[in-house]
Amino acid sequence: MSDSNTGGGANSSTAVAVAEEPEETATIDIEALEREGDIAADYIEGLLDIADFDGDIDMDVEGDRALVSVVGATLKELIGERGEVLEALQELTRLAVHRTTGTRSRLMLDIGGYRESRRKVLRKLGTEVANEVKRTGRAKELNPMTPFERKVVHDAVAAAGLHSESEGEEPSRYVVVYPVD
Repeated sequence: MSDSNTGGGANSSTAVAVAEEPEETATIDIEALEREGDIAADYIEGLLDIADFDGDIDMDVEGDRALVSVVGATLKELIGERGEVLEALQELTRLAVHRTTGTRSRLMLDIGGYRESRRKVLRKLGTEVANEVKRTGRAKELNPMTPFERKVVHDAVAAAGLHSESEGEEPSRYVVVYPVD
């Protein structure tokens, strides 16, 4: 802080400590995430009933987000090609949660285990591309991906010790993996 601060040294220190305190003590509100999951589960259950789909709904908290999973035998229509229907349902569910809670939700929706199986494939892809970039020393562009898919690849690339960035505009946004400088 500057010596010309008119607020005085002791008060300035107190203000800084108070300003920094929320960041230092930030914790995950499990109850709020469970409430988001419950709201989302009710919303998805209503959609399944309207569309006459059978499915069981599981709710969990994973990290800093609620995770709602729909499991059942006939859910491919709810996933769509490359997960487009699933992405749309997730956004609608997030909006339903926001409408009820007033806060933006980072809820993750999975249907029929699609996201989990996709996550495994994408982790492998991210690791393989990172190894290729390490070997060749040349950046590599990947095919366009959804935000979920890009996040998984970015995490795998980072775990391999490299840097990646998303480029382009939706829906053609893609990941570029860069060699170490």
